[in-house]
Amino acid sequence: MTGYTWAGLGLAIAGMGAAMAAVPVRADTIHGTWENPTGDVRVLTQPCGEELCGKVTWASDLAKRDASAGGTPNLIGTSLLRNYRQTKPGHWRGNVFVPDLGDTYYSTIKQLDASRIKISGCILGGLLCKSQIWRKI
Repeated sequence: MTGYTWAGLGLAIAGMGAAMAAVPVRADTIHGTWENPTGDVRVLTQPCGEELCGKVTWASDLAKRDASAGGTPNLIGTSLLRNYRQTKPGHWRGNVFVPDLGDTYYSTIKQLDASRIKISGCILGGLLCKSQIWRKI
């Protein structure tokens, strides 16, 4: 499996890191380019009206092939992070599109500090979630 699959992409989860202490952050630090833990996908987060969104700006060839096999032929430019609304400082709720599965899932983002965010994708109304720590580049 690549770092881009549901088990790896943006949302490989269980056991991905023991509890990490949250550090107070400025709300505007969420905007910028973030890279997944395996380094094969980069997403630019920015405001979309009153919401937060994120599009793929770069992906490895392997991530592109995995996305294509899942029904997303053009990974670059694909909106992965959709309709996120801030719920409190450093926390957002929205939807994450997983290209290799071709589906969208409920998601949360928690900003751990100025250079790390934790993205979680969930099914069954949030009962089963997977998370990854992305780093700002």
